Amino acid sequence: MRFINMYLIGYVILIIGIAMALWQSGVLNNVAPIWLGIGVIVAIGLGIMMAVSSGKPTGPVESQR
Repeated sequence: MRFINMYLIGYVILIIGIAMALWQSGVLNNVAPIWLGIGVIVAIGLGIMMAVSSGKPTGPVESQR
């Protein structure tokens, strides 16, 4: 999981870029603020889930008997 921080930073930059593009095109003017907040929370949650799932465990794996 050594690249998890870099992955999350890249994901946040991607989300910011998408938000700026939607803002410049005027799409965000027609969306209620609560839905913007919900979308941001969902996007952050997806980014965290994808970053965690892309990392490999670094510690020893214990076998279950």
